[in-house]
Amino acid sequence: MRTEAEIRDLLEQVKDPEIPVISIRELGVLREVTVNGDRVEVTITPTYSGCPAMDVMREDVEKALREAGVERFTVKQVLSPAWTTDWISVSGKKKLMDYGIAPPPHTSDIRALKGGVPVTTCPQCGSTDTVLVSHFGSTACKALYKCNACQEPFDLFKCL
Repeated sequence: MRTEAEIRDLLEQVKDPEIPVISIRELGVLREVTVNGDRVEVTITPTYSGCPAMDVMREDVEKALREAGVERFTVKQVLSPAWTTDWISVSGKKKLMDYGIAPPPHTSDIRALKGGVPVTTCPQCGSTDTVLVSHFGSTACKALYKCNACQEPFDLFKCL
């Protein structure tokens, strides 16, 4: 039998297939782990409804559990409450930045702007002289920005 903490540690190896440097826990997709005797239930939430990566994430969770010898498990998806970028951990935001994706600001920081655009830091050079190029980046959960300082394009993980 395994504890919830052991299962969470085990699932740390399950990465977002679109951003392979960040685990589903760091991304905030891993919502809950419940262990009841020899039965394990894992709850995950998509970053947005219809996220194509969720099937792969679920399969990767199932594979990790099977490879660890967990025989009785369920992986369920829940949509409520809806995932928010506020669930991305501090370590996850750092990994996004190091990977070249600007992490999203906290939603309360955006609300405080009263409709203004938050300052986005370039993950390449650290400049805040950046501009939105397109609301749609390399995936539906990202927007495309350009840095005016280094002239490099980069994705910003959209704030949801």
